[in-house]
Amino acid sequence: MLKTERLQEIMLMLELDGQVYSNEVKRKLAVCDMTVRRDFAELERQGVIERFHGGARMQDVYRSQERSHREKEIIHHEEKLKIVKRAVDLVEDGDTIFLGPGTTMALLPQYLKADFLRIVTNCQPVFDHLNKYKKNWKIYLLGGEFRETTQSFVGEIPQKSLLDMTFQKTFVSCNALSEQKLMTSTFEEGQLQRLALNHSVERYLLIDHSKIGKKDFSVYYQLQDMTAVITEKQTYDAKNDKIEE
Repeated sequence: MLKTERLQEIMLMLELDGQVYSNEVKRKLAVCDMTVRRDFAELERQGVIERFHGGARMQDVYRSQERSHREKEIIHHEEKLKIVKRAVDLVEDGDTIFLGPGTTMALLPQYLKADFLRIVTNCQPVFDHLNKYKKNWKIYLLGGEFRETTQSFVGEIPQKSLLDMTFQKTFVSCNALSEQKLMTSTFEEGQLQRLALNHSVERYLLIDHSKIGKKDFSVYYQLQDMTAVITEKQTYDAKNDKIEE
């Protein structure tokens, strides 16, 4: 079993009652004591668990159970609208942009003002909204392995497609922002967003303040490498401004 698979299995075990014992992990994953200690150390380094003698428990700040896309749609809706209305002012006619998964991204198409755009996404609800509100836009949906929770496509197929693309602007969100790191719930989703960001000239994080100071399982980007952070309160220079919780 690969390390990433072991870490995900440990997190699933932790979600059941908030803590797990080393012997339990050792038995279920068929690994040695040293491997369990190393995996616990990695999760502790990421800030998602704290260790105790004989086991580990989940940190209170860690988002242990990711909400579904439908659940997220009704949470902080007004804040998301404010964020979107700031973000659309950054999009200009002729831009090629990437929109990551998320309920904030799904609100963007309705408010986009530019008439001529090329837009790529890996998120089904974002794609559906783009089709609903499209003007003279060329719209591309990257297919692959479908992730039900976020209604998005991940894996090798969309990653290979992104390798041959470049963007003027990429807009992403995240489940948590802590210690200058963007975090999400799975490696696969983070990898895809990282690839899109790396192939973009400008990189924008759209996030409401409920996610600032929280932590999640997988770090996928460094805040200092973003262009700006757009919240419901203001737009921050990612390199120079301090983001208030």
